[in-house]
Amino acid sequence: MNLFIKNTKPVSFVPVSVWFVLFCSFSLQLMWYSVFEKPQIKLEALPPAPDISFARLIGLDDQITTAKMAMLWLQAFDNQPGISIPLKELDYDRVIEWLDLILSLDEKAQYPLLAAIRFYAEVPDKQKQEKMIQFVIKKFIEDPDTRWPFMAHAVYIAKHRVKNMQLALECAHLLRLYAKGKNVPDWAKQMEIFVLEDMGELESAKILIGGLLESGELNDSHQRFFLEKKLLEIEQRQ
Repeated sequence: MNLFIKNTKPVSFVPVSVWFVLFCSFSLQLMWYSVFEKPQIKLEALPPAPDISFARLIGLDDQITTAKMAMLWLQAFDNQPGISIPLKELDYDRVIEWLDLILSLDEKAQYPLLAAIRFYAEVPDKQKQEKMIQFVIKKFIEDPDTRWPFMAHAVYIAKHRVKNMQLALECAHLLRLYAKGKNVPDWAKQMEIFVLEDMGELESAKILIGGLLESGELNDSHQRFFLEKKLLEIEQRQ
């Protein structure tokens, strides 16, 4: 320890030339930060979706792979270098263009509709939520027995998020009208009843229940019992 202290030299021992170099280096560093601006982080707008023929060409006619790559790119677009874009800031007309293109490339794809109604439709912007619901409606009608789960969720979004009961009723009505497959559960086909009930349209709900009971479409005795009970509850409320 004593040897270390003895070997320590005073600051005045440092040559003036060394101090001069350090001073110049520090001054140049300050000048650098004052003259040159920091790089600006620029927000890039979502580009329009390409024509499907061009997308096929780019993907070397491998439509499934092209669709998957486009979906990954689209969903990651809100995370740009140095910035995270709120979903509500995206141009939803262009988002829909891309989702439509992806479904055109791969008609059996489920994820674009899942993203539409569970991801993009969750933003706190009613106009954009309704745009996504309308997109799901359009695509549901093209393949109702496969895409019914997204339509069922659209009823929920319209009712509880957008607070648009007429839109919820439209979705529920189309769900009952088009989704006739055996794989579609009865609760999905009967969502219109509950929307009507929530809207206070008890007479319309009664007529709908009566029609379902008389149609012979309900083979499940439990479902018939449930609807009969619901019909009795509505009659007692009137």
